[in-house]
Amino acid sequence: MSSPGNRPRTKAEQRDATTAALIAAARELFADRGYADVGTEEIVQHAGVTRGALYHHFKDGKEALFRAVLVQISAETVKQVAAAAASSPTPWEALERGCEAFLDACATPEVQRIVLTDGPAVLGWDVWRAIDTDYGLSVIERALQRASDAGELLPAPTNAVAQVLAGALDEAAMVVARADDPAEAREEMGRTVRRLLDGLRSPRA
Repeated sequence: MSSPGNRPRTKAEQRDATTAALIAAARELFADRGYADVGTEEIVQHAGVTRGALYHHFKDGKEALFRAVLVQISAETVKQVAAAAASSPTPWEALERGCEAFLDACATPEVQRIVLTDGPAVLGWDVWRAIDTDYGLSVIERALQRASDAGELLPAPTNAVAQVLAGALDEAAMVVARADDPAEAREEMGRTVRRLLDGLRSPRA
């Protein structure tokens, strides 16, 4: 297969294309039916590659591919949160909008199934938490620091507050993912997180 302009693909381009095809195929299948109900043969057929290609690019097979999918979704979620917060007029409103955007993302079926339901079960809590920390904690900490610098946050170590807020958001997202009525749970968790944030806000803000 050639790249645009009929130039033959380099090995690096071919590798990236194969990896992307596997992740896209696995992401669609995992979101539709869940990790346990998707086999490697179905993934490679859906991606249009060989089983050997799967194990060449993902040494641990389906589990390693699942982790790559989860990381991709986590990175996209962080971008969505950042975009939602970017247009806010104050650091505090950016923090609030970012939390709301995170809960909205976690209310989508794809995030619910792959990140919140299958993620801890497939990868184990420690690995899942490490990925969550890599992609989410620093964003929360920076948002809190900006609010603190603007005098909108009660005096407190921002890292400690970020840890607590990240844990609260994760638990709120889990509640939404497991609820019989996700829409109602999303609204209730949103109200709860806003009350939590109100308790952190400086009265001078």
